[in-house]
Amino acid sequence: MKRYLRIIITLFVACLFFMPFYIAIVNMFKPLNEIKSNPMSLPFPFVWDNFISVLTKPGSTLLSSLWNSTVITSISVLLIVISSSMVSYYIARENTRFSNGLMIFLLFGLMIPPQIVLIPIVKVLQFFGIMHSMTGVIVFFIAYYVPFATFLYSGFTKTVPRELDEAAAIDGAGQIRIFWTIIFPLLAPVTASVLIFQSVFIWNDFLNPLIIMGPMRGTTITTGIYQAMGQFSTNWGEMFVLMFLASAPILVFYLFLQKHFIDGLTAGSIKG
Repeated sequence: MKRYLRIIITLFVACLFFMPFYIAIVNMFKPLNEIKSNPMSLPFPFVWDNFISVLTKPGSTLLSSLWNSTVITSISVLLIVISSSMVSYYIARENTRFSNGLMIFLLFGLMIPPQIVLIPIVKVLQFFGIMHSMTGVIVFFIAYYVPFATFLYSGFTKTVPRELDEAAAIDGAGQIRIFWTIIFPLLAPVTASVLIFQSVFIWNDFLNPLIIMGPMRGTTITTGIYQAMGQFSTNWGEMFVLMFLASAPILVFYLFLQKHFIDGLTAGSIKG
């Protein structure tokens, strides 16, 4: 009975989480009158007018918003992975006061919500001349999410045997070569977890790109949807198309890396 009960609860929770996605999928193929009359019904016949309207609407920023989000997310996540993996390797291999203090310092970054330090961040970005630019958004995301990625990487790196480092050092390999050719490939599970977490966080972020980039210097996909809702709030078919296009890339990315996701989260906590 407990097994069947767990299955029922799991199916119920899965349906609950899938419901918003289902509503978006079925309603983006309907005209507006059918959406208002019966939003839960399947579309019959399929109507592609909402897609055509979103993609061809004069002044639409959908494609540019998708491109901006893709560039910001890709560059930010790439630099986060590179920097946090190297820092965590140093912390895991060096048991010194400096390395322990560095880890504590980075952990402090996990305790501060970004909204609290938003004004100081704006001042710093203005000082360096990168406010109202994609560069400023990327720098902010790297600085804010490196502590979280380092926390995940450090726990997993401690499970990698030190004997691998010693054997490579005997063969004449330097620290940089040891890390990139031997250690980093072994971090694939936790790298997948970091990629998924950080990509979702950065892709779905709304407030920080809105403030840092500004309303007139380009939009990300979330800020683009916000602006579209303000202008076309009565056309729910277009809204569902926008929400689907915003969530589809990150969902496909998660499905591509999901087999490594749980391994990356649990390996460090179990063995470390």
